Amino acid sequence: QVRLVESGGGLVQAGGSLRLSCAASGRTFSPYIMGWFRQAPGKEREFVAAIKWSTGSTYYADSVKGRFTISRDNAKNTMYLQMNSLKPEDTAVYYCAADQNYSGNYVLISEYDYWGQGTQVTVSS
Repeated sequence: QVRLVESGGGLVQAGGSLRLSCAASGRTFSPYIMGWFRQAPGKEREFVAAIKWSTGSTYYADSVKGRFTISRDNAKNTMYLQMNSLKPEDTAVYYCAADQNYSGNYVLISEYDYWGQGTQVTVSS
């Protein structure tokens, strides 16, 4: 079994920055790709960013491109999301996810096998 634990969320003013972490554990942890998703109140969960674990190739939603940076530390089994120039519309619960049986659709929730419990990010105007 794989366990994912997010941390780093909080309250920040518009224009500020936060860095989220996702720590993975479990004997079977061997992701092909990992991702960040977010869910705002009353909205569906949406893709934010993804990273291929071995190559480090990255993918972003248009809404965060140029402001957010996804990265990983393979030795620590940890993924990060550096969020800069935050906007009130970035307010959401942020979830990390791991996919060990990749089928090519990294933006889809159904692609991922494991999920964290989420961390709240609130951006005030």
